Amino acid sequence: MKNITSIDTDINQNELMNKAKITLDIEERPKVAFVCVHNSCRSQIAEALGKRFASDVFDSYSAGTHLKDHINPDAVRLMKQIYGIDMEESQHNKLLEDIPSPDVVITMGCNVQCPMLPCKFREDWGLEDPSGKSDEAFLAIIHEIESKVKVLRERFIVM
Repeated sequence: MKNITSIDTDINQNELMNKAKITLDIEERPKVAFVCVHNSCRSQIAEALGKRFASDVFDSYSAGTHLKDHINPDAVRLMKQIYGIDMEESQHNKLLEDIPSPDVVITMGCNVQCPMLPCKFREDWGLEDPSGKSDEAFLAIIHEIESKVKVLRERFIVM
């Protein structure tokens, strides 16, 4: 495989135009929870990229309804290679009850129902799980998550 140093992602203007603004009437920076079943791959990537690209607009967290004992090693390796982010050092697997009460919940596409996780806005990103697949499949999901995080950042209006 080629040495990957970056993914060229610009904000998808069409996606941004097709998404409603997220208006929140709160006095502090909004908390966004990226939720997946095991909190081991997509949600961890989204948390890391949220911290990288949107920390000036919202606080990023990730959590799952069940836990695996580690973050997906392919996700860890590729995030470190592309962005220099070591998710094993900066993050850990968390259950829903381990994170602050979120203002926004983004599910990754694993049909997670989070009835005990109240929020002001909820959205499902419908992302395929790249676990067990090729690096190219991982890179496609990482690229898509980066794009969605950047679009999400632009959609916030905090009153």
